[in-house]
Amino acid sequence: MSPDTSPRSLDGLLETGRPYVLSLFRIVVGLLFFCHGASSLLGWMGGAMGTGKTLEAGTWPGWYAAVIQLVGGALVMLGLGTRIAAFICSGSMAYAYFHEHQPEKLWPLQNGGEASAMFCWAFFLIVFTGPGPWALDRIFGSSRASAAAAEPRRQPSAV
Repeated sequence: MSPDTSPRSLDGLLETGRPYVLSLFRIVVGLLFFCHGASSLLGWMGGAMGTGKTLEAGTWPGWYAAVIQLVGGALVMLGLGTRIAAFICSGSMAYAYFHEHQPEKLWPLQNGGEASAMFCWAFFLIVFTGPGPWALDRIFGSSRASAAAAEPRRQPSAV
């Protein structure tokens, strides 16, 4: 038996709001990621790792990671090229976790990699959920992407 998804039920109400909450999730995750890049590259909000300074251009891997954070975070936040940008951001955080944090200790709580792990999985989720209705992809994207975003989700039928 499938749950009641009529607009008057709680499930129906939550289902109606899902696309908008996914857009808010994407915007917040992108903004937070952008802030990491801005602090490292532009010295905003205390600078790179709270030092008040910026990263030296071209240093591996920090400067490149900061560029991905700044540009990728902005693209995801705006919902422009969302799935590709989120995929690259997710991969950069997977690299950060396994290269910088995991060799120290296994668990993120022990090795300081909680942010890398959370960003990795949050961006990976965005790759599959898409940008939601509040995205520039809907304005500038292909007609196929706009049609897919406008198409209502179908509930699987019970057998």
